[in-house]
Amino acid sequence: MDFREYVESHREEIHSTIMEYLPLKEPKDYARIVREYSERQGKYVRPGLLMLCGEMFGAKPKDLLLPAAAMQLSEDWILMHDDVEDDSELRRGKPALHKLYGMEHAINAGDAVHISMWRMLIDYSRKNGMAKGSRVFDKFYEILYRTTEGQYLDIKFTRDIRQIGKANEKMYYDIVNKKTSCYSVYGPMQIGATVAGCSEKVTGALEEVGGSAGTAFQIIDDVLDLTATEKAFGKRRYGDLYEGKLTLVMLETYKRATRAERIKVDRIYKEERNEKTKADIDFLAYLVDKYSGAHFASLAALKYGEKAQVALKKNMNLFPDNEYRDVFISAVTALFVRKK
Repeated sequence: MDFREYVESHREEIHSTIMEYLPLKEPKDYARIVREYSERQGKYVRPGLLMLCGEMFGAKPKDLLLPAAAMQLSEDWILMHDDVEDDSELRRGKPALHKLYGMEHAINAGDAVHISMWRMLIDYSRKNGMAKGSRVFDKFYEILYRTTEGQYLDIKFTRDIRQIGKANEKMYYDIVNKKTSCYSVYGPMQIGATVAGCSEKVTGALEEVGGSAGTAFQIIDDVLDLTATEKAFGKRRYGDLYEGKLTLVMLETYKRATRAERIKVDRIYKEERNEKTKADIDFLAYLVDKYSGAHFASLAALKYGEKAQVALKKNMNLFPDNEYRDVFISAVTALFVRKK
């Protein structure tokens, strides 16, 4: 079994648990808005990593289900808010929530889902004891707070700085570590290990592995924004360019561009999303192609993927030799060997 098969084997029970906390009650039109993203589901990578690591270290699936469902629910409410902040057009292959119902309803629905996530964690504590529940709760808090720090840095660039020329790789990697590596990869792994009662040595090893794998994942995500079809990617192509995101692709492109091209890039990045024309986006895409920005970013992703593999080998003695370890290795590999 590989990681994708593992995720699918738990998808229905995770989704059913989420729906129990988002009941279709009156007013039903409001309930439908609240449930919209959860019903669309997603790739379930985060809850999958959480359950997989938990089982690898000896936790039972029934003890992992509520934290896994809460992890997925966190993605759903964060995306509702992110899509408003970025004015995204598509989410999971369909119109973003605020495009369907308006910003106010989308923000309010995100709040409702957020509240439901914390209720899940309180219920977990009631079922498993406050000592264990507090450790899981504290890890959730740590991960989600770091995620908001990453979002702050992301917004600071897209709303305040808005010039590739005033950014650098350190800024990019700070955002990636907080928003992707921590939240999407090693954080869920650590929660699963925490449910299983693992030591800080183990959670530290998971951060070492997942930190590099998550960085590779995000760089590849940046590349796919330019190269993948909307159907495969589930989001609008060139979404990062329209939203004025800081990506390694654009940093690498800007580094090689002429002075005149850099001035034009910064001018486009200064524009609001609705002010950017197709010609503006085509120019940015042309520069990326001209200076092989996606290629150089892909090389960086490969480097971080190799670092993740080295970290795996280094810490292999901490990972139990059971049926889940090979799935765990396939999960880490799948993060930086992906086409969508």
